[in-house]
Amino acid sequence: MTRHRSTALAAFAGLAMLLGAPGHAADAPALAFLTPADVEPTHLLPPPPVDGSTQARDELAELRRIAAVTTPAEFERAKWDDEHEDGMIFQSAIAPGFDLTKLPATAKLLAEVRNEESVAGKAAKSYFKRNRPWIVDPKLKTCSREDAPQSSYPSGHTTMGFAMAVVLTKAMPELSGNIMGRARDYAYHRLVCGMHYRADIVAGQTLGVVVATEMLKDPRFQADLDAAREELKAAGLTGRAG
Repeated sequence: MTRHRSTALAAFAGLAMLLGAPGHAADAPALAFLTPADVEPTHLLPPPPVDGSTQARDELAELRRIAAVTTPAEFERAKWDDEHEDGMIFQSAIAPGFDLTKLPATAKLLAEVRNEESVAGKAAKSYFKRNRPWIVDPKLKTCSREDAPQSSYPSGHTTMGFAMAVVLTKAMPELSGNIMGRARDYAYHRLVCGMHYRADIVAGQTLGVVVATEMLKDPRFQADLDAAREELKAAGLTGRAG
């Protein structure tokens, strides 16, 4: 057995004990719809580029190019996205009436997505331990440096954005273009913020789509989706002609 394989198996065993076993610690979120096997990092994502490799250097060069042309207004939008990691990021893509404090069924649905994708993302970050861009280049302009230094891959914001976007398009198919476009912008802002590399957001997109797709197979989650769809329709936010 190779060292990589044995390390992966050890990580998976630990993940299963932490996330799938009864009586988990109160501060450790548990998966409600997926299983540890569904979110096992090495089954879903390739390893990130190694620091100093050609691809890693190219990714860092891209961040520097983005920083050089980013306007103050765009940086502020990216900073807003950095500070907001919940379903309300989609309000601009849907309508002002998309207010989760007034849409309890939809809020519940997206909270379920948030839990599953967060567990998946944290497991992957913990396994891959990629350095943040600002660790490699301390001079890089960033929106924040409060995140763990070895938590770059995959992008958690991107994972959340795409997982929620996939689910929302099932509830609001006529707005799918707006919703997916917002998820793409949200992911791109991780580059503007200097918080992630390109490979990080690509991995986040992949992981988010997988999480949402697997959740949509669960009849319990489908029932919650139906309830959210009806709520959004009653609020006049969906069911409109495209």
